[in-house]
Amino acid sequence: MSTTTNKINLQIITPEKVAYQGEADGVSIPTKSGEITVLANHIPIISTMKHGELVIRNGKEEIFMAVCNGFIEVKKNCVIVMTDIAERIDEIDEEKAKEAKEKAKKLLSEKDRLSDVAFADTTAMLEKSLARIKVARRKRR
Repeated sequence: MSTTTNKINLQIITPEKVAYQGEADGVSIPTKSGEITVLANHIPIISTMKHGELVIRNGKEEIFMAVCNGFIEVKKNCVIVMTDIAERIDEIDEEKAKEAKEKAKKLLSEKDRLSDVAFADTTAMLEKSLARIKVARRKRR
């Protein structure tokens, strides 16, 4: 007889820290092929992430995080998210994110002057700032 659980074990890891570790009812993750929501007993998957908003649900609590690129692995009610950034809503400075977005847009408008590496770095800076802005806007609501 198999037992089922209504929780997942979730771990969100960045190069600098473990941003979240614990049980959750579910997690919504922006992937390259669209947003997915992982609940208990989800089929095993491995997917790439894109920048955006990750939402952890636990009871009535929702935790919003800005994430940018990475990978997810789901297996046996265990979800591992490895991402470049994972910042909770209260860790984000919206004004700094807007400034970074404008700086990146300006640099990208001069892309013929940028090396391939500088172009990739600037694109990543833009993606990170867009993810941060999206999550920070929830604070105002």
